Amino acid sequence: MAFFKEFKEFALKGNVMDMAVGVIIGGAFGKIVSSLVNDILMPPIGALIGNTDFSQLRLDISKVRDVTSGAVHSVEGLVTGGGEAAQAAAEPIYWNYGAFIQQCVDFTILALCVFLMVKLMNRLMKKKEEAPAPAAPVLSKEEQLLTEIRDLLKERK
Repeated sequence: MAFFKEFKEFALKGNVMDMAVGVIIGGAFGKIVSSLVNDILMPPIGALIGNTDFSQLRLDISKVRDVTSGAVHSVEGLVTGGGEAAQAAAEPIYWNYGAFIQQCVDFTILALCVFLMVKLMNRLMKKKEEAPAPAAPVLSKEEQLLTEIRDLLKERK
């Protein structure tokens, strides 16, 4: 029971709730940035480099596999009849560098947005700290007189 009580106290602290809200908003913000990158920024970049879909940029590295494992497949073909090994060798292997570059652009934009938000928050906090303290209210002559009387009565006690 103490474990659950301790967990409840932890989960209901302000910092944890703030963090949960931040994670939820961050997830939604990440989707917005991904859409910005995938749907707005990358198509024109893809058009400039001659491809319609930037994420489809890839390099076929099946030949490397075929060269390095050619001897193994030929030996397996003699032993097992070559059925499964031949099918596995026929499947292409791609190095998807376009998707990786797209994710790097996505991360860079997300990091820039977070940096700008933190910078804005720091600026707002700095302005809040620099704000002058509210001045004492100006008292009318009657209020000043009553304040002096109150202070004199406090001194007599």
